[in-house]
Amino acid sequence: MTPQERAQRSAETMFAADRASAGLGMRIDDIAPGRAVLSMEVRPDMLNGHGICHGGFIFLLADSAFAFACNSYNQLAVAQQNQITYLAPGREGERLQATALEVSRSGRSGVYDVSVTGGDGRSVAVFRGLSRTVEGRHFPEEEDTA
Repeated sequence: MTPQERAQRSAETMFAADRASAGLGMRIDDIAPGRAVLSMEVRPDMLNGHGICHGGFIFLLADSAFAFACNSYNQLAVAQQNQITYLAPGREGERLQATALEVSRSGRSGVYDVSVTGGDGRSVAVFRGLSRTVEGRHFPEEEDTA
């Protein structure tokens, strides 16, 4: 299995069980080892009292992209710490896109940066996620059964 095939199968397996991301209408636009691009349309029920996308939904999108990037090696990985900075509001009806890129992966720890952009390409938020691998895999591989 190639690293790309492993990333794709990990994402498919994980997304099939991810009711939170699916329930918010997220889709996986691209996946590769250490990289994930997810997007989500800002719905009316995602708006806060100012009429803009609630920051929690932007965080969820960034966190999901981070999760798919750090789980792309068929090793279960969880968030250890996350931080977000909001730069511009998300607007009703636009599709936000979160691109997660691996910065570092060593031992059980990983560092990932996520950029969230609006439909017009403007920067909406930047997010840094720290991951930690735990025991288990998304699916069995041949070397697991040998």
